[in-house]
Amino acid sequence: MISTRNPFKRTAMSVAIVAAAVVSGTAYAGVTDKDIVQDAATPGDVVSFGMGTQGQRFSALDQINVDTVKDLVPAWSMSFGGEKQRGQESQPLIHDGVMFVTASYSRLFAIDVKTGVKLWKYEHRLPDGIMPCCDVVNRGAALFDNLVIFGTLDAQLVALDRETGKVVWKEKVDSYKAGYSMTAAPIIVKGMVISGVSGGEFGVVGRIEARDAKTGKMKWVRPVVEGHMGYTFDDAGNKKDNGVSGTVNATWPGDLWKTGGAATWAGATYDPETNLIFAGTGNPAPWNSHLRPGDNLFSSSTVAINPDTGKIVWHYQTTPHDGWDFDGVNEFVSFDYTDPKTGKVIKAGGKADRNGFFFVLDRTNGKLLNAFPFVNKITWADSINLETGRPNYTKGGRPGDPSESKDGKKGEVVFSAPSFLGGKNQQQIAYNPDTGYFYVPANEWGMDIWNEPVSYKKGAAYLGAGFTIKPLHEEYIGALRAVDPATGKIVWEHTNYAPLWGGVLTTRGGLTFFGTPEGYLRALDAKTGKEVWSFQTGSGVVAPPVTWEMDGDQYIAVVSGWGGAVPLWGGEVARRVNFLEQGGSVWVFKLHK
Repeated sequence: MISTRNPFKRTAMSVAIVAAAVVSGTAYAGVTDKDIVQDAATPGDVVSFGMGTQGQRFSALDQINVDTVKDLVPAWSMSFGGEKQRGQESQPLIHDGVMFVTASYSRLFAIDVKTGVKLWKYEHRLPDGIMPCCDVVNRGAALFDNLVIFGTLDAQLVALDRETGKVVWKEKVDSYKAGYSMTAAPIIVKGMVISGVSGGEFGVVGRIEARDAKTGKMKWVRPVVEGHMGYTFDDAGNKKDNGVSGTVNATWPGDLWKTGGAATWAGATYDPETNLIFAGTGNPAPWNSHLRPGDNLFSSSTVAINPDTGKIVWHYQTTPHDGWDFDGVNEFVSFDYTDPKTGKVIKAGGKADRNGFFFVLDRTNGKLLNAFPFVNKITWADSINLETGRPNYTKGGRPGDPSESKDGKKGEVVFSAPSFLGGKNQQQIAYNPDTGYFYVPANEWGMDIWNEPVSYKKGAAYLGAGFTIKPLHEEYIGALRAVDPATGKIVWEHTNYAPLWGGVLTTRGGLTFFGTPEGYLRALDAKTGKEVWSFQTGSGVVAPPVTWEMDGDQYIAVVSGWGGAVPLWGGEVARRVNFLEQGGSVWVFKLHK
């Protein structure tokens, strides 16, 4: 799709920064495992996706608060430039005076965080045949030692020198010709880079991989489609069987597990307290569920993996036998809360699933603690059975079997809500321990959906379904909602005309920040939902904001650039918001003094 070159040139600014460090006697100290584990507690940087390995996206900074936010103004903005616009879903990382931010078409920028001056840019050379399902997006990088590591649309992991942008190592994850790609931000756990794969619409096999972050050499791989073998690798690269995921054919018929989907396209979180990696898994392939009777483990699930062994410790399936492309890939956020009945502190995790239900699990064992709707209309299930953990399916809620139709080509059409783009999709939730609320960027939409015959062909779309997405209301689609995980109550909501597609940041200053496709970065009172500030960035915001402190000032940053899955797959919704303009830039704000 693109063919560009990496200039690999150190700019005068980067030379000056290195020289200043030498003169002052402060050599650069690389990002360590300790830095990453403590990210949420260190306000001077952002070194992990999620602003902490648990993914809470909460900051204890309070200089910018409900009283002072009115004075928040731009400090600088930098354009990604060129003609490579499309969706910009990246979360910036900030360390030692430099911001690292990815952009569409597998680009990565290093920026002087004080001035907004570009230090260097890396542009990955992409082949013509890449097949990303949902725009040419990238959600961010990982930092470790002196490396900046990110995944590319042709399914490679690339590690760059943080000072120069030069490639230190590069590893092929899988074949882009078979539909594999990478869009998620990797994370670092115990010196290993943890990454997933995209491509569920092409019948790939979802998995989580662990590599030595300094060398790129494989440590272990864990497939998340039942029946596939996991492996560990020694220092010489020799692999050893590490047990089958699940049991062959236990929940998949015939050979369909071999191309079962369950792509891990949104990445993972890590909880040091339980020493578990939590990864969401995507839709089973194909979408036509009548071809694959059974629960189809471990698709549309959360899996907990031990990073030391690469084995699945527990799993919870949010949509067994998924027939609506609901996935289960949404992030699992660790948090603690006090049980109102017993007074006991529970080590829990929260997940706003694409299927429209919010799930609260015991993160030590995967036991379901609570499940409740966070959208207003759900047609595929009445509720989640809190005893069995399984959905109570509605009669007639599943699209019909095409083999039972007159012509055998199109099954019965059903209207389903949410749409397959979900009650929540890639846009990240946030948890504020001060309020006890999760902040969920939700969407109210539905779809006409039907099944069709389909067979697997390498590199071809593997759906077996058709669909048209429709808004449920004239006034709004998006709604940022404050959700109490203990009670299941929606405390307040802030509606938006267009769908919400960007993540959330919440702070001790009593604020919750989020962006809109219309281009606004907004701040709400975290307790009441009242809007207290907004700024127009010039293009749609479909990325999560971050905050940090530098030289006594608190900063907010967000990437702007409309795109992602909505304009590509959104049907009537895409036509409703076709007036929105593309872009590509990063904005940084501070208080005017």
